[in-house]
Order: sequence, then structure tokens, then C-alpha cells
Amino acid sequence: MVIGIVLIVTVGSIIRARMGVGRDRQGNEYSLRDPSLGEENRQLRNEITNLKDRIAVLERVITDTNSSSANLDREIESLRNRDR
Repeated sequence: MVIGIVLIVTVGSIIRARMGVGRDRQGNEYSLRDPSLGEENRQLRNEITNLKDRIAVLERVITDTNSSSANLDREIESLRNRDR
């Protein structure tokens, strides 16, 4: 009898996982395949990529000792224009 209950619960949780339904700590069900979350994830990944690019440029500008102020101004302006 106990084995049957464990089997039913296990099969139910496998089916729920394949359907994309999860549970939080309070037992509330939520969809794991929410399309709005996917779009938000894409936007956040793009923003992180842009920030990493900006950090790389800033690191290069700061550590480059041979650059003139004109090159520095061009690099800063290119960063400003990239956001627009």
C-alpha cells in the first residue's frame, strides 16, 4: 500500500514537471513556461551583455597609458552613443 502511494506521487510529480508546472514552498503551483519570463530573460541578458561591453571599454581606457585625451573623448562618446 505504501509503495503504491509513493509510486502515484512520483508519477504525478514527473507528469507535472513535464507539463511545466512547479510548486513554491507554500505549495502554490506556478507555470515554468511563462512567455513573459522568457522575454524578460532575453532583455536582461542583452542588458548584461551591453554592460560587460561597457566595462571592457572602460577597463581598456583606464589601463591604456599611451592614449591621448582625444582618444579618451572618442571612447566615451562611443559609449554614450551605444545606449541611444
